[in-house]
Amino acid sequence: MALEARSSAILRFGVFEVDVRSGELRKQGVRIKLQEQPFHVLAVLLQRPGEVVTREQLRSENWSADTFVDFDNSLNTAINKLREALGDSADNPRFIETLPRRGYRFIAPVTGGDGATKG
Repeated sequence: MALEARSSAILRFGVFEVDVRSGELRKQGVRIKLQEQPFHVLAVLLQRPGEVVTREQLRSENWSADTFVDFDNSLNTAINKLREALGDSADNPRFIETLPRRGYRFIAPVTGGDGATKG
């Protein structure tokens, strides 16, 4: 995954901090357990804050072409686990907005390790 090369090592939003290199999500410094797939979905969304990321883009970034899974179910599960970890809601989102039949958008301000706001 080429996410590390395109990103600051640490990205922050709200009370959360993501270390892209180590694959860790922390809330106020406390590590939150998050499976690999939801973490990768979060990392992709954080690379494009404020932009619509299509389901197809998430598929190509997170699942290799030779992977045979029920993609729709896998992505829905990853988004649900991610929202649960962030305390977010599909109905009243603070972080991840669903755009029906289009994709998802990360809507909270994101800052890099240098403090600069992304997006």
